[in-house]
Parts: sequence; structure tokens; C-alpha cells
Amino acid sequence: MPRKIIDTRIESETAVAVKESIADNGMDLVRLRPDGYHWQAPDGKQEFGPFTTLEEALADMNVANGESPEPGESLQEAEDEIGMSVWIDRETGEPAEGLSMPRFED
Repeated sequence: MPRKIIDTRIESETAVAVKESIADNGMDLVRLRPDGYHWQAPDGKQEFGPFTTLEEALADMNVANGESPEPGESLQEAEDEIGMSVWIDRETGEPAEGLSMPRFED
């Protein structure tokens, strides 16, 4: 029976790329424990959790690291940038833009 030859160089390059991606995303600081996901501070002195999902742990870690929206990234500022109206139609609950007829109060 012929022996299968495996190119371990390709596997190791893939493993390195995966490890780099994990480190870039901060997932190397997240641990799965029996009660859920926990994340560690970069200095390794504090651990936070438990979280039900990996996404919740990563989101909490990003908020704690100060990765909150910067000025100009709030919903109101984004709507202002694209010219969205701040007036909401009471009947439809939609922005008063587009094909809707203007409604004037008496």
C-alpha cells in the first residue's frame, strides 16, 4: 500500500496564520471554562466572565479596552451625514422622507 506524503510545511504555515489571526482579534485572551467564556486582561492579572457565547466575551473585552464608538460614529451623527430627517411621521413611525406626503399640523 502506498504511503501518503503530507507536506507539513503547508500545515505549519496555515497554523501560523490562524494563530496570528486569533492574536489580532484578541481571541487568544479568551478561555472556555465549564461555566462559560472568560477573557483575561492583557497583563493576565484579571479575568472577566462568565459569558454565554464567545461573541459576548469579545464584545465585553472590546468595550473594556476602550473600543467604543469615536466621535462621529453615533447614530444621530451618521443620520446627519447622509441627510436623514430627524422628524418621524407619527402615523407610520418612519422618517418623513422619500415619497411620503408632507403633513402640516393645523
